[in-house]
Amino acid sequence: MDILFVNHRDIYHPQAGGAEEVIKEVGRRLVSLGDQVTWFSEEVKGRPSVESYEGITLKRRGGRASVHVYSILEARKHEIVVDSVAHAVPFFSFTVNRKTVALIHHIHQDVVQLELGTFSRALVKFMERQVKRYDYLIAVSCTTKSDLKTKLNVDESKVKVIYNGVDHDKFKPGEKSREPMILWIGRMKSYKNPFDIFEIKKRMKTKAEIVVVGSGEMSEKFSTEAERHGVKYLGRVSEKDKVNLYQRSWAILSTSFIEGWGMTIVEGNACGTPAVVYRSGSLPEVVKDGENGFVVNYKDYESAAKALDYLMDESVMKYMSKRSYDSSLKYDWDITARSYNEFLKKISNF
Repeated sequence: MDILFVNHRDIYHPQAGGAEEVIKEVGRRLVSLGDQVTWFSEEVKGRPSVESYEGITLKRRGGRASVHVYSILEARKHEIVVDSVAHAVPFFSFTVNRKTVALIHHIHQDVVQLELGTFSRALVKFMERQVKRYDYLIAVSCTTKSDLKTKLNVDESKVKVIYNGVDHDKFKPGEKSREPMILWIGRMKSYKNPFDIFEIKKRMKTKAEIVVVGSGEMSEKFSTEAERHGVKYLGRVSEKDKVNLYQRSWAILSTSFIEGWGMTIVEGNACGTPAVVYRSGSLPEVVKDGENGFVVNYKDYESAAKALDYLMDESVMKYMSKRSYDSSLKYDWDITARSYNEFLKKISNF
């Protein structure tokens, strides 16, 4: 098959994140299965307009807005198109190629209430609701599929759930820190609630080092507050350092308002690190109480602190570490890629 992925960013974009990781891992495996894969995105300063990455052809044209126009021209040239709707506004490739799939990472209807002004919020919410016009959709979790139906009025019969995976050769258990350590990793965005870390830390009874990784618009303010509260803020780190932090941590903390999947949780679990998460988005779908972590109510700082205190007991941590690793084994990028291949093949044959 000749497959085109359309996404705002590619792996070389300075703000590349979870959506780009999905396309990278699935795309290179589709190439190994015999598919021809192209990834179209906006231009990246210092990178050529066309280059190759592990068999994937990377094409770049336009900026944040104009890439929507150029992608339509590109969509005509390919057998199947996967529009990655990572930033709420669809690419509408189905208007020129009927064999187009919308890849939905999470629903933004609630998030834009926190991130945008009145006019922009109304426009983006309207545009996101247009995903119901796609004939085929992939949701990365059952929660996201449910949200598509309830929040965007999408016919659920159009939606195929394909879980994201994890690279177990890369993310695997390692040596734990000698002293209790908690990791928070994510973008410095308001819907990720990074400042909740300080509220939770104040309520903990166990002394533990809290390490925070991630960059974004709130970085400068967070850095100042982190120093004041005795939290170690590293900003953006290399992939090697990220894996090492997952391995050394005794627990991973998520304070996000919404997650379509929870990639950092699964990566942490694969490294033998249990999670404490809010009951929000797909996180309760990924984290099972007492198995690979604990789920607490949204912004329940007291319960989050108690769960972390419990995990800071070395014997508990070791027990939960093994269970967390075992729970991660059901997620694998090879399985994910084969599911994409099978689903796209069916569409190709229609």
